[in-house]
Amino acid sequence: MRQRTPFRRIGVSEATPLLERGDLLLLDARDAGSFESAHIDNARPISSSDLATVIDATAKTRPILVYCYHGNASQEVAQTFSDFGFAEVYSLDGGFEAWRTRPAASAPPPPGEKLRQWLAGHGFPAEDVDAVIANRTTPLMKASHSGDHEAAGLLIAAGAAVNARNADGNNALWLACVGHHPQIIDMLVAAGIDIDNRNDNGATPLMYAASSGKAAIVERLLALGADVTPETLDGFSALDLAGSIECLALLRPKRR
Repeated sequence: MRQRTPFRRIGVSEATPLLERGDLLLLDARDAGSFESAHIDNARPISSSDLATVIDATAKTRPILVYCYHGNASQEVAQTFSDFGFAEVYSLDGGFEAWRTRPAASAPPPPGEKLRQWLAGHGFPAEDVDAVIANRTTPLMKASHSGDHEAAGLLIAAGAAVNARNADGNNALWLACVGHHPQIIDMLVAAGIDIDNRNDNGATPLMYAASSGKAAIVERLLALGADVTPETLDGFSALDLAGSIECLALLRPKRR
C-alpha cells in the first residue's frame, strides 16, 4: 500500500522556482474579497465548499501549493490533500503577506553576444533564454541534452527558467540524464532544478536512469538527494524499473 506523503512547509525562496512549473496547482485559501483584491499569478481560489471537487478533479501526481493570509489555514488545506494521497503538497509559510513583502528580485543580465549567437544558431530568438521550439524544448533543455556545459552555464547565469517543462512534462534534468551528462546534472541541481520532477506519466529522472540501466547517472542522482519512493501512474518505483544489476544494487538499499 502506498504510504501518505506528508505535506511540506516552504518559504518564499523555495516557492519561487516551484511557481515556474507548468503543472503546479496554486491554491489561494483566503476569502473571495482578498483574492479579488490581489493574488499570486495563476492562483485559483479554494474554500471548504469546493475542496472535495478540486481533489476529485486533480491527478494525485500533480504538485499542489497552498497559501493563505499568514500560513496557518493553508496547512490545514495542504494536510487534506496529503491525506487524500497527493504525493507533492506544499504550504507557503507566511502566506500571501510573505509573498507580497518579499524582496524584489534583481533582473538577470541580458544575453551576452556569445549566448545570443548560440541561441540563434540553435533556432531560438537571440534575446529569449526561455523560448521554446518543437516539443516545447527550451534552450536549457537543448544544452543539457547535448552536453554543452558552457551554454548551460551561460543560460543559467542569464536567468533561464531551470524548472521549465517540455510537452511531455520533463525538465532539463531529464534531458541531461538522457544525454548522460553528469556535470550538467550537478550544474542543474545546484541551480535549483526539481530533482524529483514527475513527467506526465509520473516518472522522475531517477526512474528514467534506472530503467535505462544508467548506473552512473543513478548513483549521481542518489548522491544529490533524489527520492527513491515516487511511483509512476502505473505504480512502479525506480527500483521496480531498474534495467541492470548495477542499478538494482544502487537502489535496493535505498528503498524504505
